[in-house]
Amino acid sequence: MDKIRIENLYKIFGPSPGKAMKLLAEGMDKKAVQEKTGMTVGVNNASFSIQAGEIFVIMGLSGSGKSTLVRMLNRLIKPTSGKVFVDDQEVTAMSPGELVSFRLGNMSMVFQSFALMPHLTVLENTAFGLELAGTDKAKQRERAMEALEQVGLAGWEDSYPKELSGGMQQRVGLARGLAVDPDILLMDEAFSALDPLIRREMQDELLNLQEEQQRTIVFISHDLDEALRIGDRIAIMEGGQVVQVGTPEEILQNPANDYVRAFFRGVDPTSILSAGDIVRDSHPTIIRTKSGSLRAAHEILSGSEHDYAYILNAKRQFQGIVSSDTLNDALEAGATTLDPALIPNTRAVEASVSMQDILPIVASNTWPVPVVDENGRYKGVVSKNRFLRTLHRTEKARNGHAAE
Repeated sequence: MDKIRIENLYKIFGPSPGKAMKLLAEGMDKKAVQEKTGMTVGVNNASFSIQAGEIFVIMGLSGSGKSTLVRMLNRLIKPTSGKVFVDDQEVTAMSPGELVSFRLGNMSMVFQSFALMPHLTVLENTAFGLELAGTDKAKQRERAMEALEQVGLAGWEDSYPKELSGGMQQRVGLARGLAVDPDILLMDEAFSALDPLIRREMQDELLNLQEEQQRTIVFISHDLDEALRIGDRIAIMEGGQVVQVGTPEEILQNPANDYVRAFFRGVDPTSILSAGDIVRDSHPTIIRTKSGSLRAAHEILSGSEHDYAYILNAKRQFQGIVSSDTLNDALEAGATTLDPALIPNTRAVEASVSMQDILPIVASNTWPVPVVDENGRYKGVVSKNRFLRTLHRTEKARNGHAAE
């Protein structure tokens, strides 16, 4: 379900935005418009949706328009043209009074600079948004204390910002955003001022919070590793335009242009793609009955071009693997059930497991590795050939060649 919908959004900085808009409509890009008019194109015809409960990362080089775009979501920057909807309410059409109420009740923003007030305690800084909203003092304290607990700062509520490390100050900034219990959290380069270790801890903190509360988070970053680590989907901006929106897997395998390829060049696909991304339901499956007909299984596998078949129960949950050889051996031994034909020590991997983690399993087994969902239901297999072909296609896509 869409939480935020953006339609044909533009922002022109300068005295005659209509003139710049006309040039954009004629096909000029940001650089050409600036050279001709002296005006800056902040955002150029952005249209996309953000789903409820996802972490949506907007990334691009400096000057690509990502911060401008996010600030138009809550109208800290007024769009030149276009519409923004939140839960089908048009933010771009709200009166000043409606906008204030909307911001206080629906959105919080966490900035790169911690923006803490040095004369206020950690608790007072955390409760600041609630104070603005007119929340009573007891409720302010209760909500602020809960937020500080969520970000691991319980016990620091009476301290002042100068007594905290940079990472702790950013946690206060995050707690302040959480204290108003927003549906939507806007985070503008929120972790980029932190050193790498603290930054990773804050990313983990955000993911843990998201696991518990499932807010819609719009996160600006210029760091691809960060985007890949936390983002459910990524929008990549260039020259004010949103050039591609998709999951990390989709963008990695099908980059829209050379600019996107440049971002993803050097990324190890095995850390991004999962077993579920490359699974294929190409091998024979046999539903295991109480009698477990060995001969029927032999007929099914003999009539296929494969050496292995995958045994499932009536709920399509993975039970084991048989081969042509094990079936023949069992029949020759006079067996009637499948049990003697099952290859020992076979196991399935979950679809969410990364290619990196299944590589040793794929490499060490002669049979394609079975893949199951979180309930153990069979989805298909990953073979050595499929694994290698995925790596090859991904490498070609990143280097600008058409995928096979």
